[in-house]
Amino acid sequence: MAGRTIQETLTQILLQVKEGAHPSDLADLVDELSDEQKKELFDLLSDEDAALIIQEMEDFDQVSLLRLLTRHKASAILREMSVDDATDLVGELSIEEARDLLSLIDEEAEEIKGLLKYPEDSAGGIMTTEFIALPEDIPVEEAISRLREVAPDAEIVYYVYVVDPQTRLTGVLSLRDLIAADDGTLLQDIMYRNIISVQAETDQEEVARVVSRYDLLAVPVVDEENRLLGIITVDDILDVIEEEATEDIYRLTGTGEVTGVDILEASVFGLARKRMPWLLISLMGGLISGSVIGAFEHTLETIVILAVFIPVIMDMGGNVGTQSSTLFVRGLATGEITPSDVWRYFFRETRVGLTMGILNGLFVAMVATLWQGMPLLGVVVGIAMFSTITLAALIGTLVPMFFNYYGIDPAITAGPFVTTIKDVTGLLIYFWIATAFMSHLI
Repeated sequence: MAGRTIQETLTQILLQVKEGAHPSDLADLVDELSDEQKKELFDLLSDEDAALIIQEMEDFDQVSLLRLLTRHKASAILREMSVDDATDLVGELSIEEARDLLSLIDEEAEEIKGLLKYPEDSAGGIMTTEFIALPEDIPVEEAISRLREVAPDAEIVYYVYVVDPQTRLTGVLSLRDLIAADDGTLLQDIMYRNIISVQAETDQEEVARVVSRYDLLAVPVVDEENRLLGIITVDDILDVIEEEATEDIYRLTGTGEVTGVDILEASVFGLARKRMPWLLISLMGGLISGSVIGAFEHTLETIVILAVFIPVIMDMGGNVGTQSSTLFVRGLATGEITPSDVWRYFFRETRVGLTMGILNGLFVAMVATLWQGMPLLGVVVGIAMFSTITLAALIGTLVPMFFNYYGIDPAITAGPFVTTIKDVTGLLIYFWIATAFMSHLI
């Protein structure tokens, strides 16, 4: 947008809005504007267009933008947003800001307050109350007539949920089923009774697994008495998958979570503070590893060639430990590994570790023998490699298993903890074996 005047820039965006550009593309354009330009643009936009654009923005950008606008403009935009998106946005505001805005939006405020009572990472926290639910004892033609009335306000119209007089969920229909049915047919006679649903307290990660497993466009959320509370649509599930994957990646690499702020605009100190705890763990592990090498200083001085293979053994153990922990954490996250499968997976990974240890041990033993012309050195390095890789596979699985058993996210253990334990044990194994054979290597 360089080279354009402010007015030309705003006119261009308004033109694209009028031509029906996708809100996501418009959100990208808005992101390039200054705060002053954003305020001017959103004052010119209709409340409906503004709501569509702001829904496509990141949480922290939404909050920043809302704070630029007047109370009445912000509340008007909030009123036009879908209930679940409006709830997420209000949840990011301070208590005073949220209370102030909710006091201006009347009816929608009650729905938002109802959703805010659920944890943000639960099914209740990500559901919307804008769904279509019809009584089970009405005929198809009446259902279609009601559908025409309520469809504009619904989040999704592909599924029609059927409820009894107590709003308990009794069935579901696709839009195609409804249109294809003969007039006079009651909904209870054509609905599907085997309904896939989730409880309001269900973790969002589990909800994502349910939607993925059954290929749903939306999943209903019910309470303990099976009363229909809301639905979660697939677009929200995609956001959950991205959020959970990002969280696991941050934790696997020991960087902590960088949330609620644009990473390009986050303070250097804030980002460093997130990463320092894990680096300190790695630093302590390095110091312990150094003390292990110091404890076997005599062995190294006597057989200097042993130092050549220290990086090889530590790196290979690190790679295997990271592979094992990543596969285990990923298996838990996707539901491939259930609590009943944990030990079966552990013993399988043990066999994998033994296999990789044997193959890599033989290879490095052969290299050491041919390179240095010392068969016994090859034996020492080969046994150390075999033992280190096998143990790394066990540690890479056991450590996250232990944390998972006690209800701690295993992703946080897969980086620094596994690496530190593996480095220390790998060095101990190597030097113990070398010391045992030292008299024959001299």
